[in-house]
Amino acid sequence: MQRFAGRVFWFVVLLLSIPMVVTAAPLNVVYIIVDDLGAHDLACYGNTLHQTPHIDRLAQESMKFTQAYAASPVCSPTRASLMTGKNPARLKMTVWHEQAKSHRKTKRPLIEGKSLPNLTHAETTIAERLHQAGYRTLHVGKWHLGEAGFYPESHGFEVNIGGTLWGAPQTFFYPFAGDRHYGHEFRYVPGVLERSDKDDYLTDRLTDEAIRLLKSSASGKRPFFLNMAYHTVHTPIEGKPDVVKAYEKKIQPYSPWQNAEYAAMVASLDENVGRILKTLEELKLDDRTAVLLMSDNGGFINKYEGKTVTNNHPLRSGKGSLYEGGIRIPLLVRWPGVTTADSVCGEPVVTSDLYPTLIDLLELQADQEQRDGVSLKPLLTGVTQKLKRDRLHFHYPHYYPTTTPASAMRAGNWKLIHYYEDDRNELYDLSRDPSETTDLSEQKPEQAQQLWNQLHAWLKEVGASFPQENPERRR
Repeated sequence: MQRFAGRVFWFVVLLLSIPMVVTAAPLNVVYIIVDDLGAHDLACYGNTLHQTPHIDRLAQESMKFTQAYAASPVCSPTRASLMTGKNPARLKMTVWHEQAKSHRKTKRPLIEGKSLPNLTHAETTIAERLHQAGYRTLHVGKWHLGEAGFYPESHGFEVNIGGTLWGAPQTFFYPFAGDRHYGHEFRYVPGVLERSDKDDYLTDRLTDEAIRLLKSSASGKRPFFLNMAYHTVHTPIEGKPDVVKAYEKKIQPYSPWQNAEYAAMVASLDENVGRILKTLEELKLDDRTAVLLMSDNGGFINKYEGKTVTNNHPLRSGKGSLYEGGIRIPLLVRWPGVTTADSVCGEPVVTSDLYPTLIDLLELQADQEQRDGVSLKPLLTGVTQKLKRDRLHFHYPHYYPTTTPASAMRAGNWKLIHYYEDDRNELYDLSRDPSETTDLSEQKPEQAQQLWNQLHAWLKEVGASFPQENPERRR
């Protein structure tokens, strides 16, 4: 009897010595991607005109990144980086679809670098990885990563509502179609019109569809990944008339922000982010759903119908440019059980980091592909405030109203921008000069050249396409 009791004792000891593994329900993930939202377009990032109470609340429940970057100063390359975890230069996708397919001759000094018009199927997207892991993968809104044959359905998404080759709608008002803008090309938003009424607004309707998908997913046994990609606040700059009128009364004469139409678009964005958050709460999914809100590039500072759209103050320039105003973005991450509410991170991060972050935090098997992003898990968990990385690379070998072809690199607090037209470097110390007002390249020519040599070597290593001298220029 004593021998039996002894065996039982040691059996119990053995059981207790085995680590307990708690199997929790897989975490859901919601990306909220806003088009052209500037680094300071939200109240929680210092905007004094735009009222964004719902996003501000999300910020209070999240880790807020104050030095987050888009991988590109324009939309499609950044979205490709989000889907793949790779730098646009490595992807050979450095401009949007329509521009990549344009072959018009110009008298500009340079021929732009070549860019693929479609995100190739050779790439494994985060949607494909999550689908393989059993997730229900859902896309709503803007895609802009290729023509038919390269739509979300071909890149791992089970459901696609609204995702096409077009980067912007012809109008945000019903029927969300027409040919007024963008070279009078007829555009429409598939999957939205069918359940719409004549007074509907596109941002509202996309959210309706997202909520419908959230509700249908809540009752299922599979976790879900929702890629909620709003077309707002991209052109056309069209806010709801009553909200526009309200903001016209709030604009102060000396405010950096003077566009009531744009402010109304931001207000509608905020209202609809609030609807998504409320739905997650009502479905009792908020404590097991990660929510990440971001933009795809800096704010659009050009004029639309005679009015400046937004201001990235105090950052320099805007969309299209490799100055901070063109690539700095808001980034909020609310990850249950990982992030601390109302926490702030000042470490430089980039959109390509989110792919490996999801793989890491969802405990999926890392693949062997070369990815440029790094996992933000150490930052999100508070284990460290610094990443084991000291370089961020940007490559935009194209023309835009705010720039000529250029590449850039952030190395610590130093920022190097190289312009290809005149083979010129600019050097900034972002710790002392975040507005990039003082070019130090003449004071520190050796440092500027050293950083350019490093950037150029990296671009060659990843097979980046460079702009070339334009023979038409000589004629």
